[in-house]
Amino acid sequence: MLREFKDFIMRGNVIDLAVGVIIGGAFGAIVNSLVSDVITPIMLQPALQAADVAELEKWRPGGMLLGKFISSVISFLVIAFVLFLIVKATNAASRKKDEAPASPAPPPADIQLLTEIRDLLRANWR
Repeated sequence: MLREFKDFIMRGNVIDLAVGVIIGGAFGAIVNSLVSDVITPIMLQPALQAADVAELEKWRPGGMLLGKFISSVISFLVIAFVLFLIVKATNAASRKKDEAPASPAPPPADIQLLTEIRDLLRANWR
């Protein structure tokens, strides 16, 4: 059982998944900072000032944590947009790789010889 567990852990898919989860967690921290430190002050500052709220996440109209919800929605939208851009760039790169024209292989020697004979016959026929 221990050997099976080791084989399972050492598979490429499991390691790739673990790396993806770790990077996703770090990326989530970056996006949260982007939303709370950059987007919220720039885009929502007038609305926050009108509501007399210093921080979006602490806004509680009627006792509901509406500000925290709005912050989570903005964070989700930013993450979704960045993932969309990454997938789009990856697809474009793979398409370019697939569409790269391969230089045609030269024809075999017998085909080249037959082509030369044909061209000579055409030239002498006229």
